[in-house]
Amino acid sequence: MLLVASNEAERTNVIKYVTAGHVDGVLLISTHENEPLIASLLEENIPAVACGIPLGYSDRVASVSVDEAAGARTMVRSLRSSGRERIATIAGPPDTPGGRYRLEGYRDELGDRFDERLVAYGDYSAASGSAAMAELLDRAPDIDAVFAASDLMASGALTTLRKLGRPVPDDIAVAGFDDSGLAATLDPPLTTMHQPFDRISAEMVTLLLDIIDGAPRRSVTLPADLVVRTST
Repeated sequence: MLLVASNEAERTNVIKYVTAGHVDGVLLISTHENEPLIASLLEENIPAVACGIPLGYSDRVASVSVDEAAGARTMVRSLRSSGRERIATIAGPPDTPGGRYRLEGYRDELGDRFDERLVAYGDYSAASGSAAMAELLDRAPDIDAVFAASDLMASGALTTLRKLGRPVPDDIAVAGFDDSGLAATLDPPLTTMHQPFDRISAEMVTLLLDIIDGAPRRSVTLPADLVVRTST
């Protein structure tokens, strides 16, 4: 059963339904820091497993996630090894694990070369990636690579670069994160970090069933793998 809880009214309805005994447990698929829905689930002792680290509740809620920071470090390292020197990033919302830890990995890999002016933020949508790319080029027209924290934001960046006549990858390399079905179909095909979605979902179900059966809460971290395509 799929339930959506994107605002206060929807959260209230979800909690009423879940706590009325209709379900045995909950898989949380996209939460923000200190998500009030999680607090309600904990108060009602509803078994739950989060996809991604549940910020603010990581010590109380089981989760399955990729190593966001390590994946970002791998991507930045790959861009640097190909000769790129001015590497910008389009980060996700900082109150999400992907937004926070992918930016953290980007910053760590650049070390002393990190430049705050080369960071723009989006909301994981293509439109936000397009706007962020324009913002970055206004600030730093000499950038030669951009790492977007999602494939959708990378697709938006490609749209802006195409409009501005900045060829990819000859002028600017573009990379994403997720390896969604979209990545390989873009023009050019997108270099990205592959998330093993099948394994993530299977691990989440396994953890939830274990918790329902009385096992202690635990969390699993999986690696993200670099997939190199034409965009870099």
